[in-house]
Amino acid sequence: MLRRLLGDWRPTWLDLLLSLAVGITGLVESFGRQGSQPGQISDPVPLAVGAVVAGTLLLLRRRFPMTLLLALTSNGLAVRVVAGDDYYAAWHFYSTLILVHTVASAAELRSPRRIAGLACVLAAYVGLQIQVFQSNDIAEIMITAVFIGVAYGSGILLRRQIDRTLRLAEHAIRLEMEREERARLAVAEERTRIARELHDIVSHNVSVMTLHTGGVRMRLGEEHKRERDMLLGVERAGREAVEELQLMLGVLRGTGDPDPGASQPGLERLDELVTQVGEAGLDVRLRITGEPRPLPPGLAFSAYRVIQEALTNVLKHSPAASADVVIAHGLTWLDVEITDDGTGGGRGPNGQRPGGHGLIGMRERTALHGGELSTGPVPGGGYRVAARFPLDASATTG
Repeated sequence: MLRRLLGDWRPTWLDLLLSLAVGITGLVESFGRQGSQPGQISDPVPLAVGAVVAGTLLLLRRRFPMTLLLALTSNGLAVRVVAGDDYYAAWHFYSTLILVHTVASAAELRSPRRIAGLACVLAAYVGLQIQVFQSNDIAEIMITAVFIGVAYGSGILLRRQIDRTLRLAEHAIRLEMEREERARLAVAEERTRIARELHDIVSHNVSVMTLHTGGVRMRLGEEHKRERDMLLGVERAGREAVEELQLMLGVLRGTGDPDPGASQPGLERLDELVTQVGEAGLDVRLRITGEPRPLPPGLAFSAYRVIQEALTNVLKHSPAASADVVIAHGLTWLDVEITDDGTGGGRGPNGQRPGGHGLIGMRERTALHGGELSTGPVPGGGYRVAARFPLDASATTG
């Protein structure tokens, strides 16, 4: 029964401290002021028991605030009747202020519980006046009302702060979810675009293979009829594959996509890119190390796109005046590095550049070929984007 009433509620350290403070000070007050003189307690036991009860009620204050406030008022009246003297215990007044504050902070500002809580507070105030009415004048009544009003007002202010914090937390969670959703959409769009580009490359290569196969078939004489028939089957399979790829590309391609017949740029077109970026106001220095070799079309296109996107980010998000592009050809890898001389202005926290999903696209293109991408600020100012493409993995991928 008790577990069903309390549910998952557990007392906090503040609840425990308030409960102990009221209980202990009530006991000290009850027995410390025992005596027969005016202003002393003739029978301390009822007040001591009342103090222990009040401390226990405070332990549960956040679970049943209105019920406990009424119970505390009844507890004070009962102690007054049993004790039979004019002494009013200070622990009862402190406990009442604490519960009034709790009642005001427990209910939402615009809810029926707020009206019920205010009614309980007024009942508690009336109970206080009944207990000390004989010794109270108008000034005492007003002072008590001021204390009750301050306790109630502080509870309302606390509730407003709680509601504001909850709204901010919900807003932050919603923004985080929207940001993650935008990132997922950006990744999906980038992967779709990469898929379209790879389909263009595959379709072109299959078309070339089909044409070469047809050329070889036409050069064979009648004495190679079997070979001619086999090559004719390969040629037909190639044409069917191209037709299926054309249909698939028609589904994937949007209205603003480039012509599928257009050639995909590769590293051989970097000079054009450097010229275009230079006309936009960025001085780009291109350096190639190692022995260049023919690269798979898909990998060459991805490396070109990484350089293009990195230089575009420099133009958009950096005050840099120049950028260095280094392409290093290794035996089993291809390294692409873009470094600008920006001073860090226009960037977000930790040196990350704000806006756009350029890094997502570069990371997806690099990972497509089994490579790695690293980005970050350069000591002394500037930003660096480095991508490594393994040539052995790309050969099988491309």
